[in-house]
Amino acid sequence: MRRKVKDFLLTQGSPRIYNRAMAYVSKNPEVNLIKFLNYAKIIAPQEKHKNQIDQIKDLYQNNPVIHTYVNNIINNAHPKVKQKLMYNFFVNNVLFGIPKQEANTAKLGVNIPNLIVISPTSACNLRCTGCWAGKYKAGDSLSPERFDRLLTEAKELGIYWIVLTGGEPLFYPYLFDIMAKHHDMTFMAYTNGTLINEKTADRIVEVGNFSPALSLEGWREQTDARRGKGVFDKVMRAMDLLKERGAIYGVSFTFTRDNVMELTSDEFIDFLVDKGVLYGWSFHYIPVGREPDVNMMITIDQRMYLAERIPYLRTHKPILIADFWNDGEQTEGCIAGGRRYFHITANGEVEPCAFAHFAVDNIYQKSLLEVLKSPLFTAYQKRQPFSKNYLRVCPIIDHPEMLREIVAESNAHPTHEGAETVLGGTVARHLDHRAQEWGKAADDIWAKKHGQKQAQGF
Repeated sequence: MRRKVKDFLLTQGSPRIYNRAMAYVSKNPEVNLIKFLNYAKIIAPQEKHKNQIDQIKDLYQNNPVIHTYVNNIINNAHPKVKQKLMYNFFVNNVLFGIPKQEANTAKLGVNIPNLIVISPTSACNLRCTGCWAGKYKAGDSLSPERFDRLLTEAKELGIYWIVLTGGEPLFYPYLFDIMAKHHDMTFMAYTNGTLINEKTADRIVEVGNFSPALSLEGWREQTDARRGKGVFDKVMRAMDLLKERGAIYGVSFTFTRDNVMELTSDEFIDFLVDKGVLYGWSFHYIPVGREPDVNMMITIDQRMYLAERIPYLRTHKPILIADFWNDGEQTEGCIAGGRRYFHITANGEVEPCAFAHFAVDNIYQKSLLEVLKSPLFTAYQKRQPFSKNYLRVCPIIDHPEMLREIVAESNAHPTHEGAETVLGGTVARHLDHRAQEWGKAADDIWAKKHGQKQAQGF
């Protein structure tokens, strides 16, 4: 009988049962969520899934922050968002997608990542200081036909999670039609938020499988200084519209030397939680793109502070915040280069990372499977992790010599004018010096944390 239930869940019954379960849980999450998890454990297909369910139960029952966070989603998210966005992410992406990725990796002999970052357009209505994407050709845009086929190819390999960036992804005229067609996928977008009006907010909830992450640099003064006068107020309005409609949305930060303390202050984080923000992606400024400025990079002391502060916020505030450069222990090193993700530009170039602007292949010339076999990705993956010290994860700012090796070995070309400055010249020399400084600090932290006399680098 249990086997029949599992088979039913893995076919046409799964969305219908999930929606009924979500409606049941929403009536009284304090009681019904635990009942639902108990049932889910009985029918879970693998032992690891049963263990994960036990962990979720424990966190919900014994961690006040997680308890509040989960209840916020259950009580405040629009039913359509819970039915599509959450189902696609947790069922299609995690429960079905990851095993399919692993099976295809073994079968095809090439690593299948968890997600793809796609820039459907390079057009943008802002001109932010130091924008990482500011040097791509402004008129580039993926054709809707290739974008559509790319998503179909992704699902065939088990990839159901797509992250959109740009340019400004909401400028892409076919965006909502494509997301509606691929209703079984989860879409997230890094957006400046200024194009989210009443109509757009309605469409976000109506399509159901889309979550925007709105960019902020801090309070009004910091945000407007980098993004333009009036941008902060427009983002606040967008947040209000999304919260009113029950959208699930987040924020994205770029830490610079000037805003680290502001962005991570209790006051600012509490403000975001009150606004309805559920997650945040944080980036360290990398001197690539428009007018690279090494003076905008955070200091060694600031990175050390973030390595402690972000984990603290995750355990003390009902918001999930990721720090790509300091979360290496959770991800087992760098996730780029096709290992967990890669980036496709608006003209189809296939980059290993949104900040490493080099390519060998173009998605207009090859299939998704073919570009995953790229010599650029092969060069990346054979060096990953770039260090046994997972506080030193990045081949751009932590191991710049390895990025030079990767580009040379794969014969990759820059994807825009000036991308090569991270390989040689003033910017490259600064990155080398910084990598040495951070290496010493990171090795001391790692040794103390793990009880080692010395961190073992490669």
